[in-house]
Formats: sequence, C-alpha cells, structure tokens
Amino acid sequence: MKYICVEGVIGVGKTTLTRMISQRLSFEPVLEIVEENPFLANFYKDRERWAFQTQIFFLMSRYTQQNYISKMINQKNIVSDYTFKKDRIFAELNLEGDQLWLYNKVFDVIETKTVNPDIIIYLKASIDTILKRIELRDRTFEREIDISYLESLSDAYDNFFKTYSGKYIEVDADSIDFVKYQEDLDFIISKLKEAL
Repeated sequence: MKYICVEGVIGVGKTTLTRMISQRLSFEPVLEIVEENPFLANFYKDRERWAFQTQIFFLMSRYTQQNYISKMINQKNIVSDYTFKKDRIFAELNLEGDQLWLYNKVFDVIETKTVNPDIIIYLKASIDTILKRIELRDRTFEREIDISYLESLSDAYDNFFKTYSGKYIEVDADSIDFVKYQEDLDFIISKLKEAL
C-alpha cells in the first residue's frame, strides 16, 4: 500500500490535486481539517496573539488524522493534502520563545507515532499565482492574509524541501493548470507513477 501527500503554500491547489489523484488512482483521500479551526480567523487578523492556539488546534487535529492513516496504511492506498511535518513549518514561522519550546516538546513526542509518506508532491508557485487562487476560492477568513506572511511561508517550504531526505516531486504550479488541462493532470500522474 502507498501513502502520498500533496504539499505547498496556502491556496496552491493541494486539496484539488489530492481529490483528482484520489479519483484517478482510487486512493482514499485524507483532507486536512482547516475551516473547523475556531482560532484561524482571529489568527489572520492578529498572528502574534492567536498563533499558539491556532497551532495547537492544528497539531492535535493532524495527529488525530495521522492515527487513522497509521491504522489504515496496510489496508488502503492513501493520498493526503498535507504532511504531518508541515505543522512544524508553520510553528517555526509563527511561534517563538517558550511557546515554540513547548510546541517542539509536544511535536517531538507525537511525531514518533506518525507515518512518513512514500512520496510528496510539492506544488510550488509564485505569490501572484497563490493570491489568485486564494481569491478564487474566497474563504472569508483568508481575506486577511498578509502577502509578507505568504512570502515567508513560501521561503519556509523551500527551505524544508532543501533538507528533506524523503522522496518528493516538485511541480511548477505557475506553468501548469491541472484543473483546466487534462494533459497537465496526466503529466503529474505519470511523474507520480514513475516515482512510486
């Protein structure tokens, strides 16, 4: 059985691609719980004040889903629209001092109980592309996103993949549109099959 993750900055198309892969390859989709986070809207208005609560909610939510994945991994092929390791990318960007120290203590314990993906598809896009896609999906709480935050997040993802030791495929999401063009989706699926 295989476990695939799709990663990238907010709004890049992770969930859409995850659903498409799920349909094409008959993998079970595991989609990140985002809108249920009660702190997220406040976080985008005041990151410093709401970062810790937002991060802890995501950490526990993602861990719950990871428990499910670890139980099902020997029975089903799974595709997810995030990796557990992404949680730390966001934490290191948004937390500092004692809060980051405490977060890291909890993360280190939890991470040992999670499953690493066989491969990650990293959707990489410019800030302009990301902003257009965020605008298209029009989530109310994302209207407050600061461009400098997206730029920092994009840099953090790049840095993560520079040192990531697992398998991943980098996809230029500026130059392809897997929603509009079947051949672009076919290209990603073929690269994925080849890597697996």
